[in-house]
Amino acid sequence: MLEDYDGAGRAPAPRAAVEGTGVELPHGHDLRWHWLTLESNDALVELLGRIEEHDDPPYRTTAEESAETFVQVGADAGNAKVLGIDADGVPRAYAIVRVRPTAGTYRALCDGGVDPAWRSRGIGATLLDWQLRAARVILDAAGQGSALAVVHVEDNMTHAQTMLRLAGFVPTRWYTEMRRDLALPLPDVQPKGKVTIEPWNPALDDAVRRAHNDAFKDQWGGEQHTPETWVQGRTYFAPQWSFIALDRTSDRARVAGYLMSGRYEGDWEAQGWTEGYTEILGVREEWRGMRVATALLVTAMRAYAADGMEYAGLGVDSPAPGGDFGLFGQLGYEPTRHSLMFTRSV
Repeated sequence: MLEDYDGAGRAPAPRAAVEGTGVELPHGHDLRWHWLTLESNDALVELLGRIEEHDDPPYRTTAEESAETFVQVGADAGNAKVLGIDADGVPRAYAIVRVRPTAGTYRALCDGGVDPAWRSRGIGATLLDWQLRAARVILDAAGQGSALAVVHVEDNMTHAQTMLRLAGFVPTRWYTEMRRDLALPLPDVQPKGKVTIEPWNPALDDAVRRAHNDAFKDQWGGEQHTPETWVQGRTYFAPQWSFIALDRTSDRARVAGYLMSGRYEGDWEAQGWTEGYTEILGVREEWRGMRVATALLVTAMRAYAADGMEYAGLGVDSPAPGGDFGLFGQLGYEPTRHSLMFTRSV
């Protein structure tokens, strides 16, 4: 998220381009700008630590999570990452833009932050402008006419939201994090038909990927995963808390649904409780209405509780704030925090 805004003007056109891309560094604000690489990960984590300590979101970024930023994905059109360092060598600001295909279009995913001690200097606005220009260069190089620039912000980050609106962004999706108290009784739920809920099986990983692509092919922003992209971002994947729904009507079992969980121990102190987190839940159309999703969630909650977790957590999104949480509300999940997705064309 870009947390800095003071209405200041944008920096002049930057110099020094990334070789082979034409994306150029930002400049100004008494900072030395460098390309952000894996070798700079410790500096980035140091900066993220100060930002998160000040803003106090219910998560903390570990070095392992941050390192995922530098994994190259072949399907991506391109990316650019910069770090601003002060005269004493202290990292004060960063910005990242990744351009990737999603659901028949392209998205420019923007992330960034400014050291709390360096805010109200216009750095956030400069970096947002840089991200949009960098995305445009990457798209031009890939022969793509347009993309949707995407920025996620917490609900209470009003300064960031003001900055985004002034830059032409509008709120597009609303996200709600939810938790379910595992001390409360859990229902006994079984899926209908010959569907069984079974432990995670690495041998079925690619079959689950194909089932995911099928389940989300018509969903807003649904990403069609390749084998390469499917395994990205699994630093805290918890296979012991993950399950597959298999239809064994015939001799060859078919994946009807799946639930993948994460174990984010680094977040527990900041959020104030321990939890098993449901990362992805999907049911293919043929098996919807057969209690597959309910059975997967309850099975996962039992696994979380067996390992001593206090809560089950997950996130939901919608095209408007508020609303009915459907199955999750029925199972006892309650909202804990909110965030927004801002978008604009680029």
